[in-house]
Amino acid sequence: MNGWIINLLYRVVCIIFVANLLPPGFVSPQLSTTFYDNSCPSALQIIKNTVDAAVQKEKRMGASLLRLQFHDCFVQGCDGSILLDDTPTFTGEKTALPNNNSVRGFDVINTIKANVESACKQVVSCADIVAVAARDSVVALGGPYWDVLLGRRDSLTANLSQANTDLPGPQLNLSALESAFSKKNLSVNNMVALSGAHTIGQARCITFRNRIYNDTNINASFALSLRANCSTSSSNDSNLAPLDTVTSTIFDNYYYRNLLSEKGLLHSDQELYNGKSTDSQVSTYANNTANFFMNFTKAIIKMGNISPLTGTAGEIRLNCSKIN
Repeated sequence: MNGWIINLLYRVVCIIFVANLLPPGFVSPQLSTTFYDNSCPSALQIIKNTVDAAVQKEKRMGASLLRLQFHDCFVQGCDGSILLDDTPTFTGEKTALPNNNSVRGFDVINTIKANVESACKQVVSCADIVAVAARDSVVALGGPYWDVLLGRRDSLTANLSQANTDLPGPQLNLSALESAFSKKNLSVNNMVALSGAHTIGQARCITFRNRIYNDTNINASFALSLRANCSTSSSNDSNLAPLDTVTSTIFDNYYYRNLLSEKGLLHSDQELYNGKSTDSQVSTYANNTANFFMNFTKAIIKMGNISPLTGTAGEIRLNCSKIN
């Protein structure tokens, strides 16, 4: 089936899914797919155009923008707190262990914000820009479309300690992963589907070194191939390897196919297919792209509704990296 037909079908499914969750157009109070239709009708097109240009320039940026939403929503909710720089009154989340020298794409978000501000002054939140940019990045790399619920407002502070404790790390086992996602009201099925985001992007040597030298549930030739660029020396810490060694710039189901062959790059990745309860879901996604896409969109819509600030809470930042 042609790619554009598949994406059209996913879009229809997502619209139906969103429409039937709660009252029409809403998933949580005051969030709506049509939130900016009157106040800033050009917002979504501006975001898409800027994301498309960034991803065309560097494919990896699509994965980075998607990751921004994960790291935003897992720390005090989807409120744009990850974008804040340090201030005299609080330390931002950018230097948290899971984020430091790792999370990227802030410059693209800032460009989007400037472009949107030129069209609609102080209307569109940075938190919403992060959510929409994640969706547009997935689509730009061949993945499914979903309608983003909008109306989030921006936080007035960040939470460094929660970023250090709540973001799932690459060394976690299945039980710890399940606990981390359950803490955010995401199910095991949501977790496995959202982990498919690792079908794009790259990881640093420091995050997978222990796996390629010490794990036993890893394809031997795969491990050997990675050691050339990731020795036991800390000088290699920032060397990169693709999370999906087959199609790292295409949003598809090869991440799950890799797991079936014990070629998950991170320890936490391979935990999803290691003789435990999530094996069957991984196998399903490895053999059915449409099923993966459908469940990924459901899960990321749910994740996007973790504790949003709405109404008069928070603010609409003029600059995403600092409070007004």
